[in-house]
Amino acid sequence: MQQLWNNGPLFVRQMVELYEEPRPHFNTVSTTVRILEQKGHVGHEVINGSHRFYAITGREEVRESRLRQFVRDFFSNSYFSAVSTLVEDEKISADELRELLAMVERKEEENKSKN
Repeated sequence: MQQLWNNGPLFVRQMVELYEEPRPHFNTVSTTVRILEQKGHVGHEVINGSHRFYAITGREEVRESRLRQFVRDFFSNSYFSAVSTLVEDEKISADELRELLAMVERKEEENKSKN
């Protein structure tokens, strides 16, 4: 998906070329893209008998879905737990937390002004 988001529509051979060495086999990439297509994340168009693939699902949609799933699976669906783990593991600084708090407060203000 990253390759399609970053580079637009691609043929499988082009996707393989974008990988760093050691590159995956053509069939591996092709199978992965076909699975993503079956799931509705990727589409294709036929050009000169070859399939050129493009992203259907947007990066933001996938990010939100994966984050939700991650928090549900590893933090009992608690975003507080996820953030507190970052604090405990010293992966986020006090300055970053203040920045996050300011973002939350801005969002709350925006929501109040909409209502």
